[in-house]
Amino acid sequence: MSSSHRPGHVPEAEGGKDLHLQAAEWEISTIDYHTAGEPFRIVPSLPFPIEGETVLQRRQNAMAGPADTLRRLLVNEPRGHADMYGGFIVPPNDSGAHLGVLFWHKDGFSTACGHGTIALGAWAVRSGLVPAPDDGETVVVIDVPSGRVSARVRTEAGRITTVTFRNVPSSVVARNIDVTTADFGTLFVDVLWGGALYASLPARAAGLEVTPAKLNQLIEAGRQIKAALAGHPAARHPTEPRLDGIYGTIFHEEVGPGGGPARTGALAQRNVTIFADGQVDRSPCGSGTAARVASLSASGELADGQVLDHFSIIDSHFTARVVAVGEAGVVVEVTGKAFPVGESTFTLEGDDELGLGFVLR
Repeated sequence: MSSSHRPGHVPEAEGGKDLHLQAAEWEISTIDYHTAGEPFRIVPSLPFPIEGETVLQRRQNAMAGPADTLRRLLVNEPRGHADMYGGFIVPPNDSGAHLGVLFWHKDGFSTACGHGTIALGAWAVRSGLVPAPDDGETVVVIDVPSGRVSARVRTEAGRITTVTFRNVPSSVVARNIDVTTADFGTLFVDVLWGGALYASLPARAAGLEVTPAKLNQLIEAGRQIKAALAGHPAARHPTEPRLDGIYGTIFHEEVGPGGGPARTGALAQRNVTIFADGQVDRSPCGSGTAARVASLSASGELADGQVLDHFSIIDSHFTARVVAVGEAGVVVEVTGKAFPVGESTFTLEGDDELGLGFVLR
């Protein structure tokens, strides 16, 4: 929620009675997954079309109208929560992909989502949307607003064991940008591209650690850094204005001995991504991990062929590596696991005085 939304405020009341009545006509079925602890609510079928010839155009059109109403219904309490995340399944750009997706969170629609792509790969295979052998690998191709990505789903004896997300090319946009914050002083951040634009800095630079005990301070620091970069030239995509804007702030730190089950020869780090307006990624952040790999590769901290063992604030885990290098940046693969957690049918009664819901935090 934005800073103008006080605790307990019901922002959807601003939309008026018409939105409530529109949503009261819907019965929305969802399949909920988690990827390394981060939720992903899949909506396989929408009660209305979202116009556009591409997923990027559909994202633009979804920002107002019924798609945004549905987003609010599913993300807000009591059906969701301040850190809920999900995606609407939409047609792909062309027949080269199996599906398209519009990613959403409590503040709007994002351009990329690695943890969501991992969950969608698992869902596409589990649901039979994309046929898969009992043993082997199946590639699920997905169009997202930032481009075409894929999820390579590995199955063993009919069970999904891992999903590997191949991202759009990732790159370093700018280094050592100084930003002034109210509570954390002047900080120096890198801006990275991994399908979305991220500010990135060591947690210790803000006097913090990537631990649950420091979560409130991490959230506030992430908000202040993002606000300080609003309008900065580095927050603009070089070719596509619809991809402009810092999406999140990545705080990272080294993982020392005993800090996680990092493998021999791998570089181990822990991070937390504070995205949108203060949302906290429980996973190591898929597109953010790709952005960090681009940064570490460019600086030489991640050697050619070396794997990044990337841990989250709850110590869940992705592995990542560079698989190709091109003019647009490095192509990164991120491997993790996603699991179904439940299925739901959501409704809204016409006389429910909470309407589309509320966000308490």
